[in-house]
Amino acid sequence: MNTKDQQQNQLLQDRLGRQIAARLSADSGLSHEVSERLRAARVRALARRKVVSTPVLGVTGGVATLGFDAGQPGFWGRLASALPLVALAAGLVAINVIQNENRAEEVAEVDAALLTDDLPPAAYADPGFMQFLNSAGDRAP
Repeated sequence: MNTKDQQQNQLLQDRLGRQIAARLSADSGLSHEVSERLRAARVRALARRKVVSTPVLGVTGGVATLGFDAGQPGFWGRLASALPLVALAAGLVAINVIQNENRAEEVAEVDAALLTDDLPPAAYADPGFMQFLNSAGDRAP
């Protein structure tokens, strides 16, 4: 639902509320006691009414902004708005830590294999070593 539809719905709700209040306020032959109880109930209902702030996405000049249409959000509204950003940052940090650990383990495995092998590490850099491996593979039964 876009903001135009929300504004139209709000206007319709306000109009309906005014019509109901006008009918309740009109002299409808009710006793004074009943009218006062209805008036007191209306006052209590208005006092308890919550102002709902809904997030609104606006695009101005190619820049998207997220705001609230019913005044300033409270502490919890701001916290809820920042929570996805905090979760994203925590996820990125966790991914970075896990990948660094995996890289370190892979490098340690290669180093351990090179150091425990029968051949010295310099043999792997020798250009003729690949030919030796190919010829040894041909001779293997």
